[in-house]
Amino acid sequence: MPHGAAVAAAGGWLALVAAFLTVVDLRTHRLPNRFVGAGTLGALLLLVLAAATGGGWAPLGRAVAAGAVCLVGYLVLALLRAGGLGLGDVKLAGLLGLWLGWFGWAAALTGVLAGFVLGGVYAVGLLVTRRATRTTAIAFGPWMLLGAAVVTALIAGGGTGAVSLVGVSR
Repeated sequence: MPHGAAVAAAGGWLALVAAFLTVVDLRTHRLPNRFVGAGTLGALLLLVLAAATGGGWAPLGRAVAAGAVCLVGYLVLALLRAGGLGLGDVKLAGLLGLWLGWFGWAAALTGVLAGFVLGGVYAVGLLVTRRATRTTAIAFGPWMLLGAAVVTALIAGGGTGAVSLVGVSR
C-alpha cells in the first residue's frame, strides 16, 4: 500500500468516526472513550503504515507530537474552567492533533482554532436569536471535528484559504 493510500485510509477512518461522534455528542453531550480511543488507534496505525511505506518518519513524529500538544492544551483549558470543555473534548483534541499534525504544525494550529471559531459563531448566533443563554450547554465536539474537516479539505484542495494564511502549502 503506497503511503498516500494509507493517509487516505486514515482520513476515511477519521471521517467515519467523526460522523458517529458528532451524532452521539449532539444527542448526549458525551464523546465515549471507546470510540475516541478506537478512532485514535485506527488513525495512528494507518499513519504508521503511511510512514513505513514511504511517507517518512518525520511526519509521523510530528503527528504524535501535535496530538500530545493538542491533548495537553485542551486539558489545561478544561482545568481552567470547570464545566467548559469535557474530557471527551480533550481526548478528541489528541486525535485531531494527530491527524492534522501529519500535515504540519500550521495545519494542527489552524484546525484547533477553526473549531473554536466555528463553535463561537454558532454560539453567538444562538445568543442573538435568543435560542440559548450564556449558560446553555453546547456540544463542542462537532465543531472541533468540523474545524479539522475544513482544514483537511483546504489541504486537499492545495493549501488555499485559511491554511495558507499560516503557512501550509501542499
